[in-house]
Order: sequence, then C-alpha cells, then structure tokens
Amino acid sequence: MTRPGVGAARILGLDPGSLHTGYGLIEKAGSRLTYLESGTLSPPRRAELPQRLQVLHQRAGDLMARLTPDMVAVEDIFHAANVRSVLKLAHARGVLILAAVQAGVPVSAYPPATVKKTVVGAGAADKTRVAWMVARLLPGSPAEIGHDASDALAVALCHAAHLRQNLVEEAVGVSRGGAGNRPGKGQHP
Repeated sequence: MTRPGVGAARILGLDPGSLHTGYGLIEKAGSRLTYLESGTLSPPRRAELPQRLQVLHQRAGDLMARLTPDMVAVEDIFHAANVRSVLKLAHARGVLILAAVQAGVPVSAYPPATVKKTVVGAGAADKTRVAWMVARLLPGSPAEIGHDASDALAVALCHAAHLRQNLVEEAVGVSRGGAGNRPGKGQHP
C-alpha cells in the first residue's frame, strides 16, 4: 500500500472480540475519507482463551506492520449482563492495544454509543444500520462486508470525525478544563 499524501492520515479501526476481531483501515485527507481495507482476525475457535489471545496479538502485530496506520481507534467495552463475556472481550481488547503500542501507534478509544451516534446519528443503532451507513460514507468499500469489519470501519470513521473536531479546537485555542489540559496526539476528551 502506498503512504498517504501530505495532510492525510491512515486510521485503523478495531472492533475487539476473542473469537472475531474486525479491522478497518481508512485514509482521511482533509474532509475526504477513503476506504483502504477491512477484514476479520479470527483465532482458532477451539483453542483455549490464552492461545486465542496469543494468536490475536500476533495477527494484530502483523496487521500493524503491513498496514502501517498512523493511529488506531478501538471500541470500548460495552456493559453486558454476562460478566464472563465482558472479561474475554477485555482481554482481547488489551492484546490489540498492546500490539498497537508495541508498533508505536497512538491509540484512542470510543464507547459503542459514541461510535453509533457519530456514524449513524443514533447511539442505539443496530449493526445493520451501522453497516448501511458505513457503505454510504466510504464509497468503494465492499458491498458485502461482515458486521465485525463494518463495526471496525465505523470506529475508524468515528475517530476521523473526532480528529477533525480536535484539530479545529486546537486551531482556535479551545481547551477543556483550563489551559494546558488539551488532549494530546492520539487522545480524545
């Protein structure tokens, strides 16, 4: 893949899961958004959790090396009734963040409702609506894309929207919480 032009940023969105992790890479150049790649990282289903996490970490590291993103956006953990599922998701999210940090890529995180609100306009949108909107916002993205990959692209789109907002705020000198408390690169308020 070619590197972006001046003022362009490659954003890798990640939708964590211990069985299926979606990824989506977009390029943001000014107000233009371009689809680059998406897919799913799926460790062996029958493997025990520690082995699945090891495979997920290795594949995420390989992905970072191959795609060379400028920044990574990852979805936060949602609240669920099943504590066991949340713990597995937290482990998967942790190894993905570790892979990004080891690659030297800044990481930002967004709650699922923020991702949906940013991309669809409603924080309670279902996966079908998110996928439909991702396809509209990213011409050239595959017509048939799995929910894990479309959710990851939505996370990348959310970060692109917040990145634009943060750049505008920094340009006009807006800070939250007083001087010197502006978010740094790769962070959001």
